Amino acid sequence: MATRQLHRLTALKIGKLDAPGHYPDGGNLYFQISETGSRSWIFKFTLRGKSREMGLGPISSVSLAAARVEAAKCRDLLREGIDPIEARKVEQNKRAQEATGPRLFKAAAAAYIAQHRDGWKNKKHAQQWENSLTTYAYPILGGLDVRDIDTALIVRVLQPIWMAKRETAFRLRGRLECILDAEKALGNREGENPVRWRGHLDKLLPKQNRRKKIKHHPALPWQEIPEFMSALRAVADPTARMLEHLILTAVRTQEVLYARPEEFAMDYRVWTVPGERMKMELPLRVPMADRLVELVTEAKKGARDGWLYPGRKKGKPYSNMAMLKVLERMGYGHITVHGFRSTFRDWVAECTEYADSLAEKALAHAIQNESEAAYRRGDMLERRRKMMADWARFCAGETATIIPIDQPRAAQR
Repeated sequence: MATRQLHRLTALKIGKLDAPGHYPDGGNLYFQISETGSRSWIFKFTLRGKSREMGLGPISSVSLAAARVEAAKCRDLLREGIDPIEARKVEQNKRAQEATGPRLFKAAAAAYIAQHRDGWKNKKHAQQWENSLTTYAYPILGGLDVRDIDTALIVRVLQPIWMAKRETAFRLRGRLECILDAEKALGNREGENPVRWRGHLDKLLPKQNRRKKIKHHPALPWQEIPEFMSALRAVADPTARMLEHLILTAVRTQEVLYARPEEFAMDYRVWTVPGERMKMELPLRVPMADRLVELVTEAKKGARDGWLYPGRKKGKPYSNMAMLKVLERMGYGHITVHGFRSTFRDWVAECTEYADSLAEKALAHAIQNESEAAYRRGDMLERRRKMMADWARFCAGETATIIPIDQPRAAQR
């Protein structure tokens, strides 16, 4: 075998070779003549069952003696279980970094945010990244080379806020991990990511009980909805109609704020909210009850600049505070706009026999059970249509059609 005999070739013999092929010098080193006539050195090896070839350079710049020196270095690495190709990449990256200077974490973070800003759904997302990094990470990591950031430094950043500001710390850890992953992909650092959670930071930081941080939006009790809706209809303002639209459909604020006239198929009585405006980034078909049809028909008469509910500033819709201001003027400043989703959900659970799955679909909630999600592919539009019609009637004070949970089914017929 080639590895059993070294230095088979000589400069004179190499000079006489002209046929394409691989000529062994021994010790895994080969002189190669390609089909095009190029002449170079190749180091062949097998590591972990995988055969590889490593180019050592053309004979015009790498002599026989120099090629043997490089081959010897490669054999030393193999004896230690190190891939010489990967080792060379590491060395090249190191030299490149030394030539360009340190890659500071602050610059790396700024580059990551700039790269991903356009792909983030929420425009405030980038600002949240910048704020959390500026407040908690930059004082410790900002001026450091990304290659020098280790687990101890990451713990210094996270530990002071890990329990006191759990949600902030949880998000910050994820952001740090993304930035350092990107730097490794760019060749600016090596090894494991020190921000990795499973099997790493989870052994150093206490487990967070994130459920304790869940804060429910103050909501109006479902029993008070008919009285509230009556008062709301008496408010002569477009923002009041917009809030009524939101309550009747149980959608989120931005889904109504940015509604466009063309989203409403009046003949089919369906409002299709595009995925780009949904939290789960999936389109939602919303059945339109009679009152909603009236609201949208009237709103279309005043639609402007592409918005169903155009704001007072030309070219823009209302701000996300518009409907909250309506509540405050009505004397309901103690509840939130988002809370009406909870009001609807409580009404379904306590006052009807509609399945939970229908209510969850109306709220566009994610299905947590992966098996259930795989099988439930339809959107149950027609079944939801009846539920939303009953909700609209209840909101209008027409309670006769509502079926109490404890009513025997026989009595329903």
